[in-house]
Amino acid sequence: MSVSETTEPQAAGSTVDDTVRELERELKAQGVRRWLRRGLIVFGIVALFVAFRVYKSVGAPPPQPRFELKSLEKRDVVEQVQSTGNVKPLTEVQVGAQVSGRVVKVLVDFNSKVEKGDLLAEIDPQLYGAQVSQSGAQLKASKAALQRSKASLATAEANLKRAQKLFDSGLSSQADLDQIKGTRDVAKADVAAAQAQIGQIRAQLSSARTTLAYAKIYSPIDGVVINRTVDPGQTVAASFSAPVLFVIAQDLRKMQVLAEIDEADVGRLGEKMKAEVVVDAFPGEKFNGQVSQVRYSPNNVQGVVTYSAVIDVDNPDLKLRPGMTATVTIRTQEALGAVAIPNAALRFRPMEVSEPGKPPKPVVPKTTI
Repeated sequence: MSVSETTEPQAAGSTVDDTVRELERELKAQGVRRWLRRGLIVFGIVALFVAFRVYKSVGAPPPQPRFELKSLEKRDVVEQVQSTGNVKPLTEVQVGAQVSGRVVKVLVDFNSKVEKGDLLAEIDPQLYGAQVSQSGAQLKASKAALQRSKASLATAEANLKRAQKLFDSGLSSQADLDQIKGTRDVAKADVAAAQAQIGQIRAQLSSARTTLAYAKIYSPIDGVVINRTVDPGQTVAASFSAPVLFVIAQDLRKMQVLAEIDEADVGRLGEKMKAEVVVDAFPGEKFNGQVSQVRYSPNNVQGVVTYSAVIDVDNPDLKLRPGMTATVTIRTQEALGAVAIPNAALRFRPMEVSEPGKPPKPVVPKTTI
């Protein structure tokens, strides 16, 4: 192999490498130029946006004033306290049984109108009637024993008179006279004992008659039966406390609401203040009422202290029913026809413009010591 043949392939290989490297440099240059163009475009967009914002802030009109002009007006200004409570009858009587036994009659039901003295229910009277008969028989026996004692006393008195005459005539001894006097005194004691026994039995008879009368349960007032807890055949036990059989409301045209007032508001309440009552059953309808009592007794529920206020409410149409949840609004103070301005006018603070183009700042009042 000659020298010329060895050099020619090496020159051709170097030429290819140079061409490849030149292409790589050209591609890199194109990539740099492409990213440079993109960066310039983004920069131009950002610059235009900033220029637009600066133009808008410089050329923007001054801020609108933060106040309005309004004329004075006359209106009713009312201070109110609101609370919730339950509706209940003005007078509610719980009627119970004073004797135990089986109920044989129930003459009224829910919503029954009753008058004072009407029979509501009756407990089996046989046992108590037997006690009355027994006491009556004992009274008759005691009266017969009294008559026998009186007859014995009369005989003893007659014997004493004869013995006294015989003693005065000297026909009997002092011992015989004393014995007859003792017999007379025993007869007097028997009469007194018989009279006392009659009084005791009369008391027992009166108690038995009273107990028999308790077997009939009467209405103590005029009203409406709003609850009944007994049925015929049921046995009631009144050994320790009288069981409640009926609940009677006197007049449902007069109701009251027991509202719980927060301790922070109770100082503003007083009697005869006007109130409005609203219930869910009649939305939009208001019932007029009046505060009749603000109780001093506190109600503490989980650390929250409230006081009960009693509001009397008229219920002529009988729409309000016992147990309803009511929302009460009480007028504590009011000024009718007062000259009024909006509350915002009392909270107005002037604004100060520090520099053009910047929002105004509120003027802080200076304090001197």
